[in-house]
Amino acid sequence: MSEREGGSTVTAVVNSFLHERTYTITHLVSDPDTGRALIIDSVLDFDSRALRTTTEAADRIIAHVGECGLNVDWILETHVHADHMSAAPYLREALGGQTAIGEHVREVQNTFAGLYNAGPELATDGSQFDHLLADGEKLAIGNLELEVMSTPGHTPACASYRVGDALFVGDTILMEDFGTARCDFPGGDARTLYQSIQRLLSLPEETRMFLCHDYGPNGRAIAWETTVGAQRRGNIHVKEGISEDEFSAKREARDAKLELPELLFQSVQVNMRAGQLPPSESNGVTYLKIPINAL
Repeated sequence: MSEREGGSTVTAVVNSFLHERTYTITHLVSDPDTGRALIIDSVLDFDSRALRTTTEAADRIIAHVGECGLNVDWILETHVHADHMSAAPYLREALGGQTAIGEHVREVQNTFAGLYNAGPELATDGSQFDHLLADGEKLAIGNLELEVMSTPGHTPACASYRVGDALFVGDTILMEDFGTARCDFPGGDARTLYQSIQRLLSLPEETRMFLCHDYGPNGRAIAWETTVGAQRRGNIHVKEGISEDEFSAKREARDAKLELPELLFQSVQVNMRAGQLPPSESNGVTYLKIPINAL
């Protein structure tokens, strides 16, 4: 919530859109007073068999923005996603706004530039994004204020966004019965993730927490909203009483058994470019590289 003139408060309106194929949830956050808005973690549809991109998921958001008469100021990423491609450039062209991600995206770019043998065409200074976000930085969305919270561990560039009583955590933490993000990607670290989550769980327990992914374990309906209090009491990996040592040991043991995401190599090389596909080659065709036996 943010203060209005006269001392009353304004609460962020959150509309969430589930992308069923990748179990990704995109959040459209708006100020009800001014109609200013931002989009968090968009999805570009990608058919890995047909090798074609389409924009159905992004078009749903564009339509909703139009129906509600909103004006988009920011298109944010919580991190460089490894399971879906970002639709940020498409949304920016349609709706305006600036693209942004945590400033440690430079570390991700430096790591993966070598893996993809990207060469000098890939700048590793984050300049593909309109803006890089620093820990503690604040953005205005109408009468709302967004605070950036650096929450590395899943990846170095992970950031969470606090808008009043709403908190958008990306992959850092999942629903209570699923636990937390994995930490075995390059630059990930279980102890760092634990410390980041403790920072989030120190917020008021009534804080609304919005997730980027859910997988509906044991047939549970897909969900993406919980609270800090519910996570403190019930998260199977980091609830109160679980130490850093215990979490780290369990997280690392679990990660060792996980398969890589289906779209890891396709997604990262697009998302570290702020959602832009790699430049086309001399024949006019764009290629996505798949490194063999590299991880």
